[in-house]
Amino acid sequence: MPNHKTSADYIIVGAGSAGCALAYRLGMAGADVLLLEHGSRDGGLWNWKINMPAALSYPMNMPRYDWGLHTEPEAQLNGRVLVCPRGKVWGGSSAINGMVYVRGHVGDYDHWQQAGAAGWSGRAVMPYFRRLETVHGVDADGAHWRGDCGPVQVTRAAATNPLHPAFIAAGSEAGFNYTADYNGEVQEGVCHFDQTIFRGVRQSAARAYLAPALQLPNVVLTQALVQRVCFEKSRAVAVEARVGDALVRFHAKREVILSASAIHSPKLLLLSGIGDENSLRKVGITPVVHRPGVGQNLQDHLEAYIQQQCKQPVTLNSQLGLFSKGAIGARWLLFQTGAGASNHFESGAFLRSPQATYPDMQFHFLPAAIRYDGKLASAGHGFQAHVGHMRSAARGSVELVDANPQTPPRIRLNYMSSDADWKNFRHAIRTVRAIFRQPAMAEFCGTDIAPVGESDAALDAYIRAHAESAYHVCGSCKMGAADDKTAVTDSHCRVFGIDNLRVVDSSIFPRIPYGNTNAPSMMVGEKAAAHILKQELPPDNSSLR
Repeated sequence: MPNHKTSADYIIVGAGSAGCALAYRLGMAGADVLLLEHGSRDGGLWNWKINMPAALSYPMNMPRYDWGLHTEPEAQLNGRVLVCPRGKVWGGSSAINGMVYVRGHVGDYDHWQQAGAAGWSGRAVMPYFRRLETVHGVDADGAHWRGDCGPVQVTRAAATNPLHPAFIAAGSEAGFNYTADYNGEVQEGVCHFDQTIFRGVRQSAARAYLAPALQLPNVVLTQALVQRVCFEKSRAVAVEARVGDALVRFHAKREVILSASAIHSPKLLLLSGIGDENSLRKVGITPVVHRPGVGQNLQDHLEAYIQQQCKQPVTLNSQLGLFSKGAIGARWLLFQTGAGASNHFESGAFLRSPQATYPDMQFHFLPAAIRYDGKLASAGHGFQAHVGHMRSAARGSVELVDANPQTPPRIRLNYMSSDADWKNFRHAIRTVRAIFRQPAMAEFCGTDIAPVGESDAALDAYIRAHAESAYHVCGSCKMGAADDKTAVTDSHCRVFGIDNLRVVDSSIFPRIPYGNTNAPSMMVGEKAAAHILKQELPPDNSSLR
């Protein structure tokens, strides 16, 4: 390993949303940081597949940037195997995601605290959200709730396509509140989305955090595939990683920190002997610490596309030909403007079912009828809403198949595993269809494309055949109290039973937030850094709803 650094105070495994934030904050405080990331760099501005927002379907379907993970066959979804994209690139999944920026409801984090994650209430985490963001396009009245000097540039969507204001107006006609800033005082309502886009360019964690961190002399990134954590008695002292053809040990003088995602962080703990001892022995691994919660509590959001024909030629479906795509791409490469400069998820809603105390349904409105992966566009003009019920009791798992670090783990989500899931999903579909059929959308809304039919049986059949992951997996190394045998880390992200080892990423979420998970993951990186540096921010005492 000539010319490579092999020791540091802090070794961070994974340059994703949380890992980049953590490396930046530790580095800015003067700490000696070594970041280990298997994925390649994002290539800078001219890598249009990552940095052009409208090209979002490309990187999540490319082996160069995505780990290529899949679930086990899902029993309630016709036995289908679903893709589980995770970023294999600088910035992690923030470099391949849909760029919708959602903090989550204050109630999400109050639940975390009630579940044993002391100090993670809504008021406690809000200062870290403000710290990480610089928001553009928020009205002066809402500026108090938002950050104005953080590394992550967040922009309020312009929503110039006529379908976006029509959708928002129709939501009001259907009886729902309009919220001027769902990331501010009030989440509930129809809304314009915030985007991790600035001046037409994706703002991944690599661009926001990692690029400035790597300008520091005390922060180094090495491309390496970490295989396990190494211990001396009950203390983490190193990680073993493959760098090219060599097997190298990287030594941590102070801490090893896993920020490798909700799939790979539990996988690394299990490969290192931390997990359910009986399960570990079955795959030939000697247990180090019996912690049965490792890899359990896995959660995700499931969504379905509700598509309508559009009676006017105003949708993006007319811009999917090669000539149109070429023109859009050329304009973006030259000026970072035009249709390529948006993810086109520019409006949506956070709505509440009758039994819920705060929003439990999320809708992403898109002025096109096309799958998230860019395939199977509807003929003619159409639009859709990505509809999901965000409060499922389903819990899955990440498990080892064998002791080989190269073997992908077994991923189960157990989607739609309760009667309540079906009832709630039907309600979400009917809610968005009620919005589509309001007077404000009458000039646009044509016949149903999918699903066809209104009965429970028709909707259930559509969900079984077509529902997909929203790519929000989390929760597999749950943070909680020491007496909670299902918890993996304490409220400072420290792994129970091992000194000098933390997990800092979306795997520590006790329960999935009711919204997209990139912003909460970066917040976790920010807050964990504050714990490590003993520089915690005081809670926010404002009134949040």
